Amino acid sequence: MPLVYCGACSHAPGMTGRAERADTQTRQALESAFRRMGDDIRATRPDALVVIAAEHFANFFMNNMPAFAIGMADGYEGPIEDEAFLRIRRTTVPGNRDLSRRLIENVMQTVDVAYAEEWKFDHGISVPLHFLTPDYDLPIVPANINCQGPPLAPLARAWAFGEALRRAADAVPERIALIGTGGLSHWPATPDSGKINREWDLEFLRRWSANDRDALLSYTDAETYREAGQGGFEIRTFIAAAAAAKGAKGTVDFSEPVPIFAVSCTLAHMNIGT
Repeated sequence: MPLVYCGACSHAPGMTGRAERADTQTRQALESAFRRMGDDIRATRPDALVVIAAEHFANFFMNNMPAFAIGMADGYEGPIEDEAFLRIRRTTVPGNRDLSRRLIENVMQTVDVAYAEEWKFDHGISVPLHFLTPDYDLPIVPANINCQGPPLAPLARAWAFGEALRRAADAVPERIALIGTGGLSHWPATPDSGKINREWDLEFLRRWSANDRDALLSYTDAETYREAGQGGFEIRTFIAAAAAAKGAKGTVDFSEPVPIFAVSCTLAHMNIGT
């Protein structure tokens, strides 16, 4: 069945852990945008939500760093971070092992992908789910792109991964929704934390909304590191989501720089049904 939803959002831990320190009006607008995205996802009646994330050394480290991985379990624990820090209660999030396996087998036809039968969610997945599926009643299929430890997954391969996920989603009878989640420009855990390159973010979102493959893949890691920080490498998750949209154009639903969250908080969707 064709993919029923395709979008992208930020996942900064400060969205929950430092919520009260943000401008009240901006925070409320951000949370409203998340609620609208959650409502839009539920309106498509999905059987599962694929979350393409950038895992932060919680499960994969330099001794075993796959370029791409997909979870294959009936449940996932998260968040792995301290509950008092992230302010999200640790719980078990439902998965769907059988569906994951069928998706993985299809993706493997064109993209080499690892799979994980155990996966502890960090803020990269737990923060979006906290807002989008607060009742944790939608099975999740986690997917990871290496955005952390060089050599990073090339952007063209991230695009191919998104295409493979779309083909796999279209091949199963279940209704599949998909989001990519990551940062745009940000410098986490550095003296520059809180710095945001707004001009760079807006240009990236312009390319993403246009679903301009050539423009999205024209970034180099050196340029991204210089202009958007090491956190900017997470554009791979947005790029994979764009590829999964099969040429559909996108709409930015919310994008505001929030320095205390250390990122431009962004939510956007691809108009795959139009």
